Amino acid sequence: MPTPLSRIPARALVTALLAAAFCAQAVAALRPHIPLLVAATVASLAVEGVLYRWHRGMLSVFAKSHADITVRHVLRDLLLVVALLRLGEQHRETLYTPLVAGLLAFYALHCAIQAVSVLVRRTRTLPVVTRNIDASALRLSPAPPALLRRPGDRLPAFGLPATAGLLATAATDDPRCAALGIALSLGLALLGLYDLLVRLLPSRRPASERETLAWLDAWLAEYRPTVGLYFSGGAASAYQANMWLEPLAQLEGRPLIVLRERFMVQKIGPTDVPILCLPKVSTLMRLEQSTLQALIHPSNSGKTSQVLRIPTLKHTFVNHGESDKLSSCNPYAKAYDEVWVAGPAARERYALAEVGVEDKDVVEIGRPQLDAVQPYAGPPADARGGAADGHRTTVLYAPTWEGWDGNPGNTSVIEAGENVVRALLADPGVRVLYKPHPLTGSVDPRAGAADLRIRELIRAANRERVGEQSRETGELARCSRELDRLTTTTVRASADQVERMLLQSAPEPGRAEAVARATAAWEEAYWASLPEGEHQVVTDLRPTLYACFNRADLLISDVSSVISDFLASGKPYAVANTSGLAEDVFRKAFPTVRAATVLTPDAAGMPELLDAVRHPEKDELVEARAELKRHLLGPDEPTSQVRFNQAVQALCSAAREHQVRMAERLAAELHPTVAARRAAEVPDQRRSVTPQQPAHPA
Repeated sequence: MPTPLSRIPARALVTALLAAAFCAQAVAALRPHIPLLVAATVASLAVEGVLYRWHRGMLSVFAKSHADITVRHVLRDLLLVVALLRLGEQHRETLYTPLVAGLLAFYALHCAIQAVSVLVRRTRTLPVVTRNIDASALRLSPAPPALLRRPGDRLPAFGLPATAGLLATAATDDPRCAALGIALSLGLALLGLYDLLVRLLPSRRPASERETLAWLDAWLAEYRPTVGLYFSGGAASAYQANMWLEPLAQLEGRPLIVLRERFMVQKIGPTDVPILCLPKVSTLMRLEQSTLQALIHPSNSGKTSQVLRIPTLKHTFVNHGESDKLSSCNPYAKAYDEVWVAGPAARERYALAEVGVEDKDVVEIGRPQLDAVQPYAGPPADARGGAADGHRTTVLYAPTWEGWDGNPGNTSVIEAGENVVRALLADPGVRVLYKPHPLTGSVDPRAGAADLRIRELIRAANRERVGEQSRETGELARCSRELDRLTTTTVRASADQVERMLLQSAPEPGRAEAVARATAAWEEAYWASLPEGEHQVVTDLRPTLYACFNRADLLISDVSSVISDFLASGKPYAVANTSGLAEDVFRKAFPTVRAATVLTPDAAGMPELLDAVRHPEKDELVEARAELKRHLLGPDEPTSQVRFNQAVQALCSAAREHQVRMAERLAAELHPTVAARRAAEVPDQRRSVTPQQPAHPA
């Protein structure tokens, strides 16, 4: 893939060619010079094709410079008309007047199509976006063709016959060519306009906003949700919600997912839980009249404060991961009714941070996502023999990203990443799984550059391991097709949200169990398809981080939630210290490092670390890891999912009790007799105060 710097010359060249083509076309039209006119027009059309095929980003640059596709297309046709009128014969103005009129009519139709397409888009923009919900009552229908909705695509497609006809007439001096081309363009435009106008008929348009909101109220009354997952954020943050999908689906009651951004509906992973996207605050407030009792928040966002205003709901913050970083005890957490954490360590972290979260509001639930992490069962069979016997130690290097505060200790990628990977690759008995954080390089370009160098190191190491060929991937391909069939709905690329709502309606019964089986089969086929000992760079959605946990014998990471999660396995782990702190200070500052092997940026202790992994009798941190696991994640029994469910039920019960109290209070305030009796029971403050004795008695 070319780097952004390498694309700059190509973009500059394309821009220069397009400008030169228009200049040459203008000169040829004014002279006139037919061969130059034909060559320049063809060249400009060819450059347009290159723009749309390989440099679509340049289209927005042209638009910002007031040289969008409409301006360029009108200019191209105008120069062709000028050339025709300047060919020298006096009767040409009369001859070409109908053609010019037809061309103007085509552009008028183009503007009309654009105006009507905006109206159609507005009628198809509903106040609610759904998934896993039967919303057919909203008169959902397929979206109009993409050509009718995108003027940048429509004008070149519909206008090309007219341009080609004008160019052919200039070359052949036969006006019938221009007439045919313009007629074709007019016909296409009329068909497009008719298609859009039909969609504005009352019977063809989706439900109105009033009808949609009435349907929403009816659906909420029928489904009767009890607990919801509330999420708002950017496209790259969807993983924060996705990690809670399976625990949410296993809860008692009727779960619901509440989103705020329309694009996020498609970012949420495979799930059978109904999804409601409520972009407007006014629509969001309709949840107050529903049976919803509690909302679970895996992250904070600017729109979180909006839903916290609903008084009938209880809110809890579960976070999307726990670590020793300051972000794990954000002061915003005190805005929630409760804060759910994994174990005692997080409770202590909030107490020490003094951010306003009271201890009584902290509930330990474990990490239900980690129930699928397999416990440590010792080193792999015959691991002592090393690569000579065909067995290798699998090491997962999963560094976190650089963060927002510029702390050099946030990520090891910049200062230690290459050293860590080189030290691992130097051992022939090691197999490396490299899984960088999705946001690596998003803040500090040095992290992105180091990430690319690490990937190249791994690719080079794989090339040196001769004799290792990929295994048969037929089973993996079959499992991938089956998993895709269960988890994805075939939706054309040009589908809009209304069409997706139509296609992504209520799932078939039993799909969740089928997805779980297909996922397990895919993971087994994936690992089996890889050559023995081949290093891997894992960046796709599958396999997941927890699937990599189950394959790894050792984790190397940074101070992040990855460490806490990996402790569920009980396996050895190491932390790269790039903070500049001494090791004893580093361990004291970050309790999650207490049972880890601390690596310096030069990764000097790697041989000793690998030796301890291969020979458990040399591992001196076994008991420390077990104790730290209990401290971070809580007890093994009951399971985290059970504790999570119990916490949800308790919070819902508290919400119901609160709603009953509020209803009784409201009823008392509305009933005059009860209100008067309550007023009589409350002593008058002025009468209850003992009169003060005069300072100077008479």
